[in-house]
Amino acid sequence: MPEQAPELRNKNFFEVALGYSAEAAMKEATRCLNCKNKPCITGCPVNVRIPEFIRKTAEGEFEEAYEIITSTNALPAVCGRVCPQESQCEGKCVRGLKGEPVAIGRLERFIADFHRASARKDIKPATKKPEQNGHRVAVVGSGPAGLSCAGDLARIGYAVTVFEAFHKAGGVLVYGIPEFRLPKEIVQSEIANLEEMGVTIVTNAVVGRAMSVDELFEEGYEAVFIGTGAGLPQFLNIPGENLLGVYSANEYLTRINLMKAYLPEYDTPLRQSKRIAVVGGGNVAMDAARCAKRMGADEVYIVYRRSMDELPARKEEVHHAQEEGIIFKLLNNPEAVLGDEKGYVKGLECLKMELGEPDESGRRRPVEVKGSNFVLEVDTVIIAIGTSPNPLIKSTTEGLETNKKGCIIADGQAATSRKGVFAGGDAVTGAATVILAMGAGKTAAQSIDAYLKSK
Repeated sequence: MPEQAPELRNKNFFEVALGYSAEAAMKEATRCLNCKNKPCITGCPVNVRIPEFIRKTAEGEFEEAYEIITSTNALPAVCGRVCPQESQCEGKCVRGLKGEPVAIGRLERFIADFHRASARKDIKPATKKPEQNGHRVAVVGSGPAGLSCAGDLARIGYAVTVFEAFHKAGGVLVYGIPEFRLPKEIVQSEIANLEEMGVTIVTNAVVGRAMSVDELFEEGYEAVFIGTGAGLPQFLNIPGENLLGVYSANEYLTRINLMKAYLPEYDTPLRQSKRIAVVGGGNVAMDAARCAKRMGADEVYIVYRRSMDELPARKEEVHHAQEEGIIFKLLNNPEAVLGDEKGYVKGLECLKMELGEPDESGRRRPVEVKGSNFVLEVDTVIIAIGTSPNPLIKSTTEGLETNKKGCIIADGQAATSRKGVFAGGDAVTGAATVILAMGAGKTAAQSIDAYLKSK
């Protein structure tokens, strides 16, 4: 897929990947073997009928391909951009055994983008609102889990209201993932499709503060799905983390993505930094580092205590970061954030590491190299080591069980300890991927439907 040149894109927030042409998409689609056992579908958490939509793509029947995808996936333009296809559908592709797998994600993106462009030209009629069945369901959180659950329930006739704490719907899709990976226009277009099906979106609604889960039931909702994500940042608990110029990745990305700090017409406070250290090795760390570069930093470092082989981020994101000039300081562990006399960050003290035996996760355990301390001169530190669920819902919903990490306990069918309350996505698993959250939302929709039909 064609991309912006690295030396250009690391100075702007336009989308990195430019998408397939119709000709390129049809050519790629012909590589599908249409396997009898369809292993690619088993790798998809929302069970997209992959060979079917690819066959229609090869034939140039793009709207038919879109109908096939959206029969199981409410957010195809999003999934085509941010899903880790290499470890899911494409990871199961038979073509990948002796070469490159079929580019399933890129084809899904093309089909969704084609449909959106066609709809703008009034080629495609508006989505029809399904016939209502008279039952009401509340969905708390408008991230991928909540939107997936809402879409599936609306499709079978439920009156669904989604309550979102922020002023804009989309959850992590709008506050966490940068514009250059997932344009917000695309997220809003996908949400608009759900609204056309009858889903009601209520923003600035903090469930657990403005209203409780119990009050939702009192207002006539017959079931509640909690898909509030994992927005509570974790920190290193090292000296100096309270200095000015230390951000959680959540805050840093929210200021840039949701609050538009990268646009001059938005007066969003964000420190103008020259040398930035991002601590962590996941996709969020890559997003923060690549945003920092685009915001004008001269040097941006990824500080991670293991080696390149153990980086949990997608290979594509690491590759893009390297191309854009991000400096990887691997096998280094932060020990303290250092400050100047005014309380601002002036450096990050690190300790060099080496890899020992594998730990319980299967990755080799980092071991300290004694006496190897050094100072990385930076003026900003961004902590990107993970998040956990916000405790607000837990603390205001009696009888809702959580584990020691604050995650809501739900069974394999998304049912919680409270009757009529279901949960899924990062609120249950902790921080994970968009598509896994969508799969959980899909499971919850099926369970809510079965629950209400049994009453």
